[in-house]
Amino acid sequence: MRVLFEALLLRPLLTGMIAVRALRRNKLRSSLTALGIIIGVASVVAMVAVGNGAQANIEGKVSALGQNLLIVFAGNKRSGGANTGLGGAGTLSLADAEAIAREVPDVVAISPEISTSAQVIANGRNWSTSLAGESPDYLTIRDWQLDHGAMFSSREVRSAAKVAVIGAKTANQLFGPLDPVGQTVRVKNIPFTIIGLLVSKGAGMGGNDQDDRLIIPYSSAMKRVTGDKTLRMINVQISGQERMALAQQQITDLLRQRHRVAADHDPDFNIMNQKEIADTVGSITQTITLMLGSIAGMSLLVGGIGIMNIMLVSVTERTREIGIRVAVGAQGYDIMLQFLIESVTLSLLGGGIGIALGFGAAKITKTFAGFEAIVSPGSVVLAFSVSAAIGIFFGFYPARKAAKLDPIDALRYE
Repeated sequence: MRVLFEALLLRPLLTGMIAVRALRRNKLRSSLTALGIIIGVASVVAMVAVGNGAQANIEGKVSALGQNLLIVFAGNKRSGGANTGLGGAGTLSLADAEAIAREVPDVVAISPEISTSAQVIANGRNWSTSLAGESPDYLTIRDWQLDHGAMFSSREVRSAAKVAVIGAKTANQLFGPLDPVGQTVRVKNIPFTIIGLLVSKGAGMGGNDQDDRLIIPYSSAMKRVTGDKTLRMINVQISGQERMALAQQQITDLLRQRHRVAADHDPDFNIMNQKEIADTVGSITQTITLMLGSIAGMSLLVGGIGIMNIMLVSVTERTREIGIRVAVGAQGYDIMLQFLIESVTLSLLGGGIGIALGFGAAKITKTFAGFEAIVSPGSVVLAFSVSAAIGIFFGFYPARKAAKLDPIDALRYE
């Protein structure tokens, strides 16, 4: 039992103490050796956190568009050599929106949209903002809540009522601390009564400020503000994600038929599928995260090579010490274990400090990047495990070399 106790516990413990004492004798060299692992682990943790944060930030902006959303854009046209972009051709009508709502079974909400920019005047101030003509379903489609007040009704749409719902930024610019609900704003000298204030949403896709807007009934926008007879886009909410592909195809077939577009011709409209955008964005950001993590991981490899280099130097410097230990009874296993413990200790110490620095770097990313980096437990475990594996892998050869030294030659070494 005593022999077993010495073999399994006492000798490894004494060997570990010798290894730690050897590291403490060369504090500066040990610190510089661990620095490579510290930088590598910190880089992996921070880079993966930045990638995760960027992915979550972009996915949040895509989700802010709404739930299960299809956006039907009018086609584009060229005017004077310039392309007007999506929605510029005026190929969508209110009748198209009504047909989609009536004939596509999975449509649960729909909002024809007229959008433009307008100079809005109120309370002795003026402000250039985005003006959107929408239906009462718009807030449901966009999953957007009212801070207080109410959304306009279908009756107010039919009567082209002069009512509006205002975004938080526009309200602040025009009314400051005053409650905007019940106030009047003038658009092209036409008075609109504000009946609701939107909850702040912040920046959306493309960096545009979603809170800088004024929403009025689409009929009011067409008849009283823009004079448009056609729509720029139609927002369509589908009953579920699994039904979006089918609904998109049904809308495509319906509009091709209504617009008399032949099967061998490009349609005069475009459909944006929110799910496809989210999947594409997710795939791209995952690739970027993997690339960032791989690049950072290279510094771990460099740190491991540094450990091997220092351990080989240490074996050479301590050849006589190794010979003395073997002469007084130490076995090759003890010598090998000592150098492995030194190598793994440097790796684990560097890994622990690197994780702490990685957390710190991820926290300050928000100041510079504008979004919060997300440290995943998986990346921390992976980085720490790899650092330990590097200590074993790159420490094994020097440890094996030390264990194979001939004690007589080692004692003669100067």
